Amino acid sequence: MSTMRERSPARAPRPSADVLADMAVRALCEEARLSPKPGLVDGRGAGAHGDMDLALLLASAEALRPAFRSLADAARRTATGAGPRGELGLREELQPRRGHGPRDEYEPRRLLALREELGRIGRAGEAAMSRVTGGVNTHRGALWTLGLLVAAAAIGAATDREAARVAARLAGLPDRNVPAGAISHGERARRRYGVSGARGQAVAAFPHVIDVALPRLRLAGAAGLQQDAARLDALLAVMSLLEDTCVLYRGGLDGLRVVRSGAERVLAEGGAGTRRGRAALLELDERLAARRLSPGGSADLLAAALFLHFVPWTSPGDARPCRRQGRRPACRR
Repeated sequence: MSTMRERSPARAPRPSADVLADMAVRALCEEARLSPKPGLVDGRGAGAHGDMDLALLLASAEALRPAFRSLADAARRTATGAGPRGELGLREELQPRRGHGPRDEYEPRRLLALREELGRIGRAGEAAMSRVTGGVNTHRGALWTLGLLVAAAAIGAATDREAARVAARLAGLPDRNVPAGAISHGERARRRYGVSGARGQAVAAFPHVIDVALPRLRLAGAAGLQQDAARLDALLAVMSLLEDTCVLYRGGLDGLRVVRSGAERVLAEGGAGTRRGRAALLELDERLAARRLSPGGSADLLAAALFLHFVPWTSPGDARPCRRQGRRPACRR
């Protein structure tokens, strides 16, 4: 019998702020280039949009690189200064809490400070994006979603699911420095139709990313499905379930039904990798373009799923398929 002690596998180092920013920009660019996306900008044209094209989306993504890097740096600084328990202690504090009184009574000051610092960086990133795009809102929702996940990864989340939970905790913290201003289109739709919107997705730990898009990406990859087809099917799965405020703002509940039922039909026909599914996808694209319906919220969540798919987590990911329950993903967390 050997007397040598077996060494445990070395823990993978956390990605640097530069690497996390690279992965976030890559996720946005690969989502933008993916084609054919129904109603969305891609290499074929502007989809349902009249004010943007692929080149503008790629320039917008690159303009957000400094913001993603700064978000990661801020989160990592907070983790480094988290006291004797360091990163682990901060990660535990950022897990969702239950059974407490008013939030202001128990939130550690450093978490509130981090949330406000992330908000400040995000607003600066949005301004930089706006300068590049001439005021066109290309990636505001994606900046919110990816920014939270970049921060969670920088803090040291070990899995994509943990990153989503950490992001949810951050999203639920107040930011006292949010300026009063014009209400966004998504917020108008959220209030009018009583849906959760981008903030609700974040506070719920991104169920359509973790339980819908990511399992499709991972299982399709394991089954050898062509990459673009797998990504399109992941997008369509999110579209079939999400109460997308981009769609609701432009088309109301009827428009949302068109998007959802059309996405369901493509998947029922075999998905983007089959002849019948591809024909249904192109038909849906024509319908959405004609009605100016753009599932931008679903596209943002696909970019988030791609980012989480790129990150080299220190623990194995969870690719369990989601069982469907009505219109909502119903996987256990």
